[in-house]
Amino acid sequence: MVKYKIAGHTMGTPEYTVIEAIQLFHNIGLDGAEIVVQDNYKCGIPTECSEEKLQEVRRKAEEMGIKIIALTPYNSYFNSLDEEVRHKELEGIRKVIGYAKYLGAKYIRIYAGNYAATDTDSDGRKKEKLIESMKELGEDAKAAGVTLVMENHFNTMTVSARQSMDVAEAVNHPNVGILYDQANLTFTLQEDYEEAIAIQMDRVKYVHVKDLDFKSENHEFISDEVSHPKEEDRNVVTRIVGQGCIKWPKILQNMHDKGYDGWLSLEYERRWHPDDIPDARVGMKESADYLKKCFEKLV
Repeated sequence: MVKYKIAGHTMGTPEYTVIEAIQLFHNIGLDGAEIVVQDNYKCGIPTECSEEKLQEVRRKAEEMGIKIIALTPYNSYFNSLDEEVRHKELEGIRKVIGYAKYLGAKYIRIYAGNYAATDTDSDGRKKEKLIESMKELGEDAKAAGVTLVMENHFNTMTVSARQSMDVAEAVNHPNVGILYDQANLTFTLQEDYEEAIAIQMDRVKYVHVKDLDFKSENHEFISDEVSHPKEEDRNVVTRIVGQGCIKWPKILQNMHDKGYDGWLSLEYERRWHPDDIPDARVGMKESADYLKKCFEKLV
């Protein structure tokens, strides 16, 4: 039987501390944790994190047999034409690379540039700055044994699978890859799973798993936010994995057929949409159990 390792994302555990979330992930049978790096979030580590805090998190993960597989910072202005702004973002990620090395995390989620739907880049300079930034950070990541993964994400320069692949190929660095998120591609009306996997799988290093349903027949999505859409902009509702429209059994089989053998991270979006889905001890467990049943059917 094919069995992918499953991580819990601390976006899904806003009511818990990081220590409590690691305990929960162990209790519901997960293999790892993806931890938010952001100030003023209960289930994350701060951007200026002490060694004492990192040691506490690492010790708890080791105790529970949970692999800290990824860190998720919220920097995005890697494509800024203001060099002071851009370099501040680079320094922010360099700190996270240090945290990842200390915690043994293999991946760092990256928002590949801050680029709203109304933004323009007619001369290509913003894309050039993004590529320059990723190449530079790729060297820092390589030295630490870490890989940066650019997410298929709205209001970045890697919204679609094609855009993600174009940027990854231009960066062309072994420690800079793609984070495949089919749910994001779906609600932003980008490629379906067959096309997305065919386009970008050669550069995919990590995968986010979540589920959703469209609110109405009008699927249009427009938002000026990067981390998450405002409630009035949402065209979908969040679901427990297996209870929405994302075809995870077929996606998993397709990824397996293409040779993907990496991690799956349950990006259970309770932090942003607590009214849509139950506490992680219920909904994240149901999501993980569903995925494990899917694994049994992979050939």
